[in-house]
Amino acid sequence: MKKTVSVAPMMDCTDKHEIYFLSLISKNVHLYTEMIVANAIIRGDRKKLLSFKKIRNPVALQVGGSKESELAEACKISEQYGYKEINLNLGCPSKKVQKNKFGACLMQEPKLVARCIESMAKATKLPITIKTRIGYNEVEDFEFLKSFIQTTKDAGSQKFIIHARKALLKKLTPKENLNIPPLKYDFVYKLKDFFKNDEIIINGGIKTSEDIKNHFKRVDGVMIGRAIYHSPYFLAEIERKIFGNDNIPTRSEVMEKLIPYIQEETAKGVQLNHIMRHTVGLFHGQNGSRVWKQYLSKNMCIRDADLQKVNHLMDQIKKTKNISLER
Repeated sequence: MKKTVSVAPMMDCTDKHEIYFLSLISKNVHLYTEMIVANAIIRGDRKKLLSFKKIRNPVALQVGGSKESELAEACKISEQYGYKEINLNLGCPSKKVQKNKFGACLMQEPKLVARCIESMAKATKLPITIKTRIGYNEVEDFEFLKSFIQTTKDAGSQKFIIHARKALLKKLTPKENLNIPPLKYDFVYKLKDFFKNDEIIINGGIKTSEDIKNHFKRVDGVMIGRAIYHSPYFLAEIERKIFGNDNIPTRSEVMEKLIPYIQEETAKGVQLNHIMRHTVGLFHGQNGSRVWKQYLSKNMCIRDADLQKVNHLMDQIKKTKNISLER
């Protein structure tokens, strides 16, 4: 089974603009949309919610919901937009998500989850997958996790993405749930040992290429979230060290390739800041990265930013000796 690196679905982060931006850096990484609620897909602006510029990277749609008919209908609708996979969110711990009965709280109802997956699998030819946690609240037992994954597998899930923390549904905020529950990678490793022929992806706390290599020894792939969102050029290191690809654009070349996309999207009425906010961390760790961030915050990541400022931005950055535009 080919090893994979994926960018995690992150609310208010991995929208269509972020997906295109990241595809300019890495041609091998798998990309996931932020969660889109099934009911929104059915009743909302489908083109706005689901369409994205076609890229070479595989793109998966993550959906949220717990009503079988709505999830099935959302899958049917989404099939025509070019996604390679539909992923059911069983890991988000936020109170808002719990209130609407989807995300990690569904781990408490395996039979309902199974019915949802069965309905989704019948509605589309696309593979159905899940993203979940190792447990919830006081439930942190490998036998429970194994049983839960078996239930989703029997229902039709073809891939299992496991955030190696449990979800504390009542005590912590979503941000705290990303840090406070301890990582238990051994749960995911044991899961792969049991489900030898199934695709098991590990998620949580992965920050370096060495982390990726170490996890590859035990599972089929890794999924990385915040480390890439805050420092997107980490993908260039992954391309070189994990995929052996040295043909990687420099940071300045990434921005130059982004400009035609900006022109296309702003011509459709998209506000410039909706795109440029994703580039804030492009120069993370470089000399003068503060210059980049300050310029963006003052000129580009505001509602009234206009297209002329994009070219001005590149001119200003190229004249600034304090910042490296290269690798």
